[in-house]
Amino acid sequence: MRAEEAVIDENWEYRRLQLPPGVSRISAAVQLSIQAEFSGWELSNVRLYSDGTRRVWLRRRRSLATAGMPGLIT
Repeated sequence: MRAEEAVIDENWEYRRLQLPPGVSRISAAVQLSIQAEFSGWELSNVRLYSDGTRRVWLRRRRSLATAGMPGLIT
């Protein structure tokens, strides 16, 4: 699983991941479940390409701690 980019808007933080063609659907689901369980991400969008590559968008709601508010130690 490779992290491609992160996009932050007013309320959400998005992260795009790319899963290579050899990853099975079950393995992809397990990897994404781990991200959701331990990092607070939820599934936003999945695209399956003809070569078997999956591009996945994860999102999580921004909190004050992740927003980098001045004076907060994170």
